Amino acid sequence: MLALLRIENFALIDRLELEFGKGLNVLTGETGAGKSIILDALDAVLGGKVTLRAVRSGTERALIEATFECGSEMAGWVRGQEIDLLDGNLLVVSREMVASRSGGMRSRSRLNGILVNRQMMDQLRDRLVEITAQGQTLQLGQPARQREWLDAFGGPRLGQQRQIVARIYAECSRWLQAVENRRQSEQQRLQRLDLLQYQLQELSQAGLEDPEELHHLEGERQRLSHVVELQQQSYQAYQLLYQNDSDRPAAADLLGQVESILSDMVQYDGQMQPVLEMVKDALAQASEAGLRLSSYSGSLETDPDRLEEVEERIAQLKQICRKYGPTLKEAIAYAERVETELAALTNPGESLESLEQKYFACKQELEAACSQLTQMRHIAAAALESRLVEELRPLAMDKVQFQVQITPTEANSTGADQIVFLFSANPGEQVQPLSQTASGGEMSRFLLALKACFSQVEATGTLVFDEIDVGVSGKVAAAIAEKLYQLSHHQQVLFVTHQPMVAAIADHHFRVAKQVIDTIIPPSNGVTVTDSPDSQERTVVRVASLVNSQRREELAQMASGNSDGEAIAWAESLLAQAAQMRRISKIADSTDDPTKI
Repeated sequence: MLALLRIENFALIDRLELEFGKGLNVLTGETGAGKSIILDALDAVLGGKVTLRAVRSGTERALIEATFECGSEMAGWVRGQEIDLLDGNLLVVSREMVASRSGGMRSRSRLNGILVNRQMMDQLRDRLVEITAQGQTLQLGQPARQREWLDAFGGPRLGQQRQIVARIYAECSRWLQAVENRRQSEQQRLQRLDLLQYQLQELSQAGLEDPEELHHLEGERQRLSHVVELQQQSYQAYQLLYQNDSDRPAAADLLGQVESILSDMVQYDGQMQPVLEMVKDALAQASEAGLRLSSYSGSLETDPDRLEEVEERIAQLKQICRKYGPTLKEAIAYAERVETELAALTNPGESLESLEQKYFACKQELEAACSQLTQMRHIAAAALESRLVEELRPLAMDKVQFQVQITPTEANSTGADQIVFLFSANPGEQVQPLSQTASGGEMSRFLLALKACFSQVEATGTLVFDEIDVGVSGKVAAAIAEKLYQLSHHQQVLFVTHQPMVAAIADHHFRVAKQVIDTIIPPSNGVTVTDSPDSQERTVVRVASLVNSQRREELAQMASGNSDGEAIAWAESLLAQAAQMRRISKIADSTDDPTKI
């Protein structure tokens, strides 16, 4: 139950504190007086969407606090979130909204001073308050909304079955997407497979093994292309180094002469021994080099066939490098990747047929789950039809007909049913879709009766109605008032109304009005001026809790726009009539529950 609502700097409210009580609480006032602002504040503190305009102009910070008295079930949920209640059963929900200089806004929500996230606020909101605005009568005609109401009325088991349907539908959607992707990729896979097979064949025929093969072949081509020059040069080097046919001695001969001279010198000076050894080594190396040059020269032969073969191989390898390289090493690595990808494409995992079988199996499972959900909806629909007609009869609709039409449709996450509420308020007329036949007043009564049905299935802590009685009067207004009072026996009700009869039957009556006040404008330097401070007029919302004569005057104003003697007398008779209705309602309630007699 909402016990206290404190608002600071929210919209037109500078500072406001409201204490609500058990039963039926009504807010009255002229159109535009600010009644809806109070409900907007309640919506905002429970996590509702707000804009920068929510912060009162001229201020930078708005604060809303709502104090709730928690029952045992609600208290258990709060403690489950590791939050301690105040005084054993109080929960203070607060939201601070701060306007930034950049034009944005940030807000923080707290439960008993503990900072909480949006997800927790969403869970809390459904447990504390249900706000029904006048515009929701338009939602009554929407099939999607009607389905939500029917499912909610069906209770937890129906809700669980709907979750099962949603889960299976999501799984079916994934399998269907997998099938579509597989179909779309099959052509691309086959095209890629052909390309890779051709590339692998070309690379395999090239016989790529040694990454340095091209380098070696280019060296061999150089040698084969210059055999004659190499023969001439190697013979010339051989003569100069080892055996010269001319008159000039070869290098080996000269080194032999030097060796002989140094050998004689060593006999007289041992210090020349190292030099002698060096010359001996040089002579041995010169002789060895000469022999190798001779052997090399003898091995050189012109081989045009081999040269042609080498050049063809070089051309082949360069072509491979241009296509798959740029180097031979990279071409060999590419060939390995082709083999791997080709193996993967040749064995792509699950076939299209396998995926289709899994999709059809999941689809059958979805159909079975939807069929079970449909059966549960038919049971819930029958109960809702009976219960709603019972709730509508006291609202001056004793001849009403109501049916829940359930027709098959394509399965989706909510099942395979289209839900349409059929309605007829007039005897002899066939039922038609609610959106096509019900008037505004009938819609309001229908919505109130629907909420009454839900209160008996699963009661929310506080029900809030924002002017859903617009467009009704007289007997119908009295019927709505009585229904609201009955509803308030089970849970707290906040009702914004323009109907005197509804206001008269309330347990707690609040009048909302706008007021123009003078406010002091503080100097820009922060110094308070006491002699003649600047001021400006500001509009604020004020709320008064009405009792006795104040209620009579307010009811007179609501009925006739004035509070003269005749209007006051009528208001007193209205209060007396409301008191009688309350007594009758309490007797009826006691009859339903013998423990209250």
